[in-house]
Amino acid sequence: MTGSDAPAALEVPPVADLTALVIAIVAVSTSGPIIAATAAPAMAIAFWRNALAAGVTLPVVLLRGRVELLGLSRREQGLAVGAGVLLAVHFGTWVPSLRYTTVSSATALVATQPIWAALLARRAGHHIPARAWLGIVLAVAGAALVTGVDLTASGRALAGDLLAVAGGAAAAAYMVTGNKVRQSVSTATYTSLCYLTTAAVLLGACLIGRQQLVGYSANTWLKLAALTVGAQLLGHSLFNRVLRTTSPMVASLAILFEVPGATLLAAVWLHQRPHVAAVPGLLLLLAGIALVIAARDRATPPAIPVE
Repeated sequence: MTGSDAPAALEVPPVADLTALVIAIVAVSTSGPIIAATAAPAMAIAFWRNALAAGVTLPVVLLRGRVELLGLSRREQGLAVGAGVLLAVHFGTWVPSLRYTTVSSATALVATQPIWAALLARRAGHHIPARAWLGIVLAVAGAALVTGVDLTASGRALAGDLLAVAGGAAAAAYMVTGNKVRQSVSTATYTSLCYLTTAAVLLGACLIGRQQLVGYSANTWLKLAALTVGAQLLGHSLFNRVLRTTSPMVASLAILFEVPGATLLAAVWLHQRPHVAAVPGLLLLLAGIALVIAARDRATPPAIPVE
């Protein structure tokens, strides 16, 4: 939508889309807890969720969008593959982070995606409002508090925090690249190529690292399926749906509820609670991210979660 048809920056979406938005947030909030509870190598989890997702989306594209798929220009193909590589870097850093630090810290730090997107935009020559710079400062301070607390807990926790931050940066680069493709390519075709590329890159990483890819228990396969259907497919699909009537700002701000959602699920399901001393840092981090999102132009694409 453009012009007068575009939703206002903070306009409440219709009830149906608001319901879909809540379901999408719940779906993506399950990602961290499920990964933390899955008895499989981290890189293998990253591979399988993308391979299974590609297995669902690619046949649909081959049946319904074959003409578009075969008609992609070299530029569109290159950007889609490039986005897939960046998505592989995202999953290859964020998923392992959950083996080292808490779900709350990893989810909050990977949510810095809008911060990195703003910095990438600045590097490209775009203006960043003063309010966004304030948000960046607050977010950095919050991240410093979180990582400082984790450092006192263990070096492993700090390593997990750094991996989560790297995952957020890779997610931002993925979104920037992907948005260029989606200007002329349908979401279904783009995501299918992207997931396929991501799965191929992660498969190579698993083979090089000699990660176990099969032989899991039925319970593990069930969790991998739930991760793929919930966070990867349902969450993304619903977020894309509500963007028809919901502004990117509202969608991006709503995504921040993934952090408390994932923290709550981890506390109930895994009995994993964030360190009390880390809570102020988490709140400051989320407040900073919210400021950056609110300061962006309302036409800016939302930071749809990829984790």
